[in-house]
Amino acid sequence: MFLSPNSIATKQNQFVRLVAEAAACVECPAMCERAAVLSELNGPVNARVMFIGEAPGRKGADRTRVPFSGDQSGKNFERFLASIQLTRCEIFITSAALCNPRLASGANRRPKASEIRNCSGFLRRTIELVEPAVIVTLGTVALEALKLLHYHEFTLKNDAGRIRRWDGRLLVPLYHPSPQVLITSRDEKAQLQDYQVVARVIQRVGCT
Repeated sequence: MFLSPNSIATKQNQFVRLVAEAAACVECPAMCERAAVLSELNGPVNARVMFIGEAPGRKGADRTRVPFSGDQSGKNFERFLASIQLTRCEIFITSAALCNPRLASGANRRPKASEIRNCSGFLRRTIELVEPAVIVTLGTVALEALKLLHYHEFTLKNDAGRIRRWDGRLLVPLYHPSPQVLITSRDEKAQLQDYQVVARVIQRVGCT
């Protein structure tokens, strides 16, 4: 899809306002001292492919401000992208929860349902702004977050690595690239095969 310079500039201005709103958000008491990972580092606002993760990791995006970078999950993600010749400059990456959820010990934790709901407005507005033709969810949390925006019955068990239609777009649910998932749920060989599905759907809609 071709966007004129004026259209891209309009999107960028709207995105700047969205970023400012996310930075000022204090809806989640446990994460008020965290900074939302949403900026130009997430990717181009006219990207045709959007990846949605769970939440920024303490050693990853919460530190680097770049989604899926700086930790082992990020390294795995980079490797999977490279396997289909996809680069970060071609995609937009965001999360179901924009701030890092962590335990008192400092360890990462899964975002609470209330935190996902509180962030769902930012996710909806980001999707509407970027207008991706293809959405790729990384993990159960991201897939469930989409359900708050437009109901679906997809699960990783039944739909991982498959092309689905969701809210007028093509959706590919994938497993999270964390080291634990690679060991317990979806090994590297299977995940590399899943990314080949992403490559096919990108070619199908002519995103590159």
